[in-house]
Amino acid sequence: MANISMTEVPLICHAQSDSGGIEEIGVTITHVENGELILAYRVSGEVSALKIPVQSNPGRMEGLWKNTCFEIFIGNFEDDGYLEFNFSPSRQWAAYQFAGYRSDMDDLDTKAPIITVAQMADALTLIATIMLPDAWQGRSLRAGISAVIATKTGDISYWAAAHSAGKPDFHHKDCFALQL
Repeated sequence: MANISMTEVPLICHAQSDSGGIEEIGVTITHVENGELILAYRVSGEVSALKIPVQSNPGRMEGLWKNTCFEIFIGNFEDDGYLEFNFSPSRQWAAYQFAGYRSDMDDLDTKAPIITVAQMADALTLIATIMLPDAWQGRSLRAGISAVIATKTGDISYWAAAHSAGKPDFHHKDCFALQL
């Protein structure tokens, strides 16, 4: 039988952000022994006020964080390197690797995530399934779970399981609050 762990994490709106009518964002993270991560993001509230990209063909895309986007940052306790995955309701995605804090960024050579999206009047759900690179499996990992929420009026709010001091910065190690 496979070793599977599941964690539920509430995201908190950054103090310098207006929630834009969103009541809550919760994320369920399922970590499978084979290195697979399944992330289920649930946004509740005035979803009709959000700027949600239209679903399109899945594919790698830059700049997803400029609109409604869901993210996970994955680091370890041994060095400063980390990974970043972005998932859009359009089903487009991005994946990067960094050698240190916002430095030496490269596209991560990874299998395309599987992304499904469901929207109702008061809820938006995005489920992303990713495979951790071989070098990241079997290590003590920590994660930063976050979301960028854009409204039709142009406001943007920043949500995370933990925030660093000052302006929103999901790359900061203080945001990597969850042990996988």
